[in-house]
Amino acid sequence: MDFRKKEIKTSQATDLKRNLQLKDLIMLGIGAIIGTGIFVITGVPDANQAGPALTLSFVLAAVVVGLSGLCFAEFSARIPVIGGPYAYMYVVFGEFAAWFTGWFLICEFLLAVCSVASGWSGYMQGFLGSWGIHLPKALTGGYNAANGTYIDLIAALVIVFITFWVSQEAKKALRLNNAMVWVKFFIIILFIAVGIFYIKPNNWTPFMPNGTSSVFRGASLVFFAFLGFDSVAMAAEEVKNPQKDVPKGIIGSIGIATVLYIIVTLISTGAVPFAKLQVSDPMAFVMRYAGHGFIGSVISVGAILTLLTVTISMMYSLARLLYAISKDGLLPKQMQKIDKKTRTPKNATFVAGAFALFFAAAFPLQILAELTNIAALVYLMMVSGGILKLRKDFGKPEKGQFAVPLVPILPILSVLACIFLIAQFTLTTYIVFGVTLILGLAIYFFYGYRNSEMNKQ
Repeated sequence: MDFRKKEIKTSQATDLKRNLQLKDLIMLGIGAIIGTGIFVITGVPDANQAGPALTLSFVLAAVVVGLSGLCFAEFSARIPVIGGPYAYMYVVFGEFAAWFTGWFLICEFLLAVCSVASGWSGYMQGFLGSWGIHLPKALTGGYNAANGTYIDLIAALVIVFITFWVSQEAKKALRLNNAMVWVKFFIIILFIAVGIFYIKPNNWTPFMPNGTSSVFRGASLVFFAFLGFDSVAMAAEEVKNPQKDVPKGIIGSIGIATVLYIIVTLISTGAVPFAKLQVSDPMAFVMRYAGHGFIGSVISVGAILTLLTVTISMMYSLARLLYAISKDGLLPKQMQKIDKKTRTPKNATFVAGAFALFFAAAFPLQILAELTNIAALVYLMMVSGGILKLRKDFGKPEKGQFAVPLVPILPILSVLACIFLIAQFTLTTYIVFGVTLILGLAIYFFYGYRNSEMNKQ
């Protein structure tokens, strides 16, 4: 185990272009967070067993994410560099912990990009099917010989487009994301404005039909709906005023997402009996159930468009993470090359796109959703614990920097909350996570340790 550490740098020169502002960060965070969660996850059968109490599942997940977000915010103010939690762990715990934090982040972002691209493909195939356009069976899904599917062509094309788009200048790449976020807001406001008139309080009874255990299980699943707020920290070296704007971007995007999730869930379970909500497009289904088929179609088309924001945000973050890790020598140095024209890490973006293309096109990724969650919870736990080490080694934040309140109580609560949600997963998830750990160890000891810049020093 390697404990060689980096020095804290509150500011540093960067080869990237600093042109992002607070509004760009909040849009980036919302673009990453509000997507699959609000349009799909309220219809996931396992989560929906909580019934109307799924609202409490979102609140519980939001508390866990919020506690982690506070810790993220202090780190981002004190160590405003690219790489997010990977860079934070390098400073407080050393290279070994930093590598695994980075490895878990790579898994999270990669799986998120792939799963959303696959989900987008499903929506688009349904839309084309309504017009009588059908792809050959072999090109409609990841490899599954029994079902006759081999490649998900639409998911592959989405990844190619997103990779090209994210390779552009950061401000330009996020412009499409910002536009789609406004479309997303319009859809959600439309849903709320219409759906609120169809709430029947009887549908909220019984509020917790399957007991508190279903609420806890629901929280471990809907946690996925909040992943993406960490993408804000990945943009630190492209922000004009990172020490002030990155913490605000993190907390702002989490807060806005939480309020919207709770309102949408209350309306969905109030307008439709929860047993009927186990569908892949719950918001559109609620509108159709209420007799507003046209509005349901508008929401479906809007969901198809705005799910792209999740892939843009996650691909953007994945490319910056690979760039940051390669700068330290833990991944091949070719990925740290900056394009002279766009001032973006184009090689890292293309590597991220190549891996995402492979997984999105060839693999059905539904079984890996819980793996995404457990990887995220483990590194969030490390970040929360890292605040205690940061305060011990470097003291309290300077005046004007964001500071986590009630230290050490809130960071300890954050760690315990993450452990509690991890305990809700199945044995299969633990086994797959164990395999992921072993793969991460192999990459570090066979490549990263030998080629690390810290090793050369």
